[in-house]
Amino acid sequence: MAAPSNLNNAAPASQQRFLVLFDFDETIINESSDDAVVAAAPEQRLPDWLRDAYREGHYNEHMQRVLAYMAERGVCEDAIRQAVELIPPAPGMPALFQYLRGHQKDFELVVVSDANMYFIETWLERTGARHLFRRVFSNPASFDADGRLVLLPFHSHACPRCPENMCKQAILREYLVRRQHERGGAPFQRVFYVGDGANDICPSLALGPGDTAFPRRGFPMHGLLEELERSPAANLKANVVPWASGEDVVDCLKKLMEER
Repeated sequence: MAAPSNLNNAAPASQQRFLVLFDFDETIINESSDDAVVAAAPEQRLPDWLRDAYREGHYNEHMQRVLAYMAERGVCEDAIRQAVELIPPAPGMPALFQYLRGHQKDFELVVVSDANMYFIETWLERTGARHLFRRVFSNPASFDADGRLVLLPFHSHACPRCPENMCKQAILREYLVRRQHERGGAPFQRVFYVGDGANDICPSLALGPGDTAFPRRGFPMHGLLEELERSPAANLKANVVPWASGEDVVDCLKKLMEER
């Protein structure tokens, strides 16, 4: 498995009772970071032959080809960085970050995303939010000597529900086991997962009855969780609270804090 980013100056883990996991594209930010970067290409679009080469479940492999194409067309690191830095946050996400910044002693934050480390770290650093997150799990990406952003898969896995390069449930389960060990055997009291996409369903299925999945309203995760809630055979145990703004998540977390 690829190594996660290093620890930062978040509050001591022994004090944090709750874990909040975030997707990145269309959750923390308001669009796909991959699409935003493609807009930095000279034609602001990909050629048909490259778009048509995409295979379902092999998006990471597709983006490797996209980034190689962009490098060949002269798109430099500065252009990519600027495109990422200009991506707007999702509605209400600054308010959610502000709330969590004020409660770092209670909440441990993690990013789990099928984007890539360069995009995520660049955006979080630019907005001053990087210090809030203990870990970032995403596909490795760095610039080589030729100025090409080289993207790699995060890990391999056997989950049939997920793309070949990343199973977010596997990441979540492994993280919970490791953190419980690091915390002297103490599990998190509750786990929250904030996402939007179909690949956010798998980690939601690992949540327990006291945990909460926050699907972005009107996005694929929302519709799929609604289907699971209607299915008597579904193994969804978590509470489901849709959000249209990060402030909806704040309202839910505030209620939780008032209960203590």
